[in-house]
Amino acid sequence: MERVSGAAMQELDDEGLGWFSRRLPWGSYGMLARASISAPNLGVALQRWCRHHGLIVDDISLKLTTTGDQAKLTITENADLKALREFCLVSVLRNFHGLACWLIDSRMVLQGAQFPFPAPEHQDVYSVLFPCPTVFEMGAASISFDAHYLALPLRRDESALQLMLTRALPLTVLQYRRDRLLVQRVRQALIAQPTDTHSAEDLATLLAMSSRTLHRQLKEEGASLQSLKDEVRRLRAQELLLRTERPIKQLAQATGFKNEKSFIRAFRGWTGLTPADYRRKGGF
Repeated sequence: MERVSGAAMQELDDEGLGWFSRRLPWGSYGMLARASISAPNLGVALQRWCRHHGLIVDDISLKLTTTGDQAKLTITENADLKALREFCLVSVLRNFHGLACWLIDSRMVLQGAQFPFPAPEHQDVYSVLFPCPTVFEMGAASISFDAHYLALPLRRDESALQLMLTRALPLTVLQYRRDRLLVQRVRQALIAQPTDTHSAEDLATLLAMSSRTLHRQLKEEGASLQSLKDEVRRLRAQELLLRTERPIKQLAQATGFKNEKSFIRAFRGWTGLTPADYRRKGGF
């Protein structure tokens, strides 16, 4: 299929294979990738991709947004894509996702995908292309993922780009295997296994790495183990304060503090309020 698709694109001189009202001459997506590869991080690179994509295509618009810890790429349809609508929307999202993974040399885990058309008869294949919760008949086509990926630096250069462009099509289909977003794995471990992650050594063992590697990789991703612990503890404490009536002493133990005093001091540092004041006010 890679050879067939590549031959069709070259024969038609259209990398869009008829998706759009005008052709995308052979090399168009390579040009977009080249314009993004000098970006300092993935977020800037993808914003460039969206902006430059609009310069060569009028039929759709791409928009990258972030809300809290979630990032989303949304496709707005500016023209009737007709019979090739599904082919176009699926391919554009996979192109975006595949390139993003390649730029940071990391599997970018998807949190969700949605499409505006009814579920097709072949909907089972969507679990291969989009291994995440997928819904149909839900507004504009989009994929969402952890916004922390956007801060990762690009790991590719011009020579790597030239090599990739000779075999670019598999990126639009195959899932990237390597996952460099250690921040996400650490956060999930702290939430799911709080009793097994008290120390850096315990956490590193759980993640099958050394504590030194753990600290180094977190630093490369702009985070620290202590900041992630504080984040998880804070969110857990806020949830328990608002959703339960458990005494403060019990909440201190439930969130991993040795005593109530240290819990109160930490919570005031996070929020500016004592746990009792936070509960009384119903949050911020």
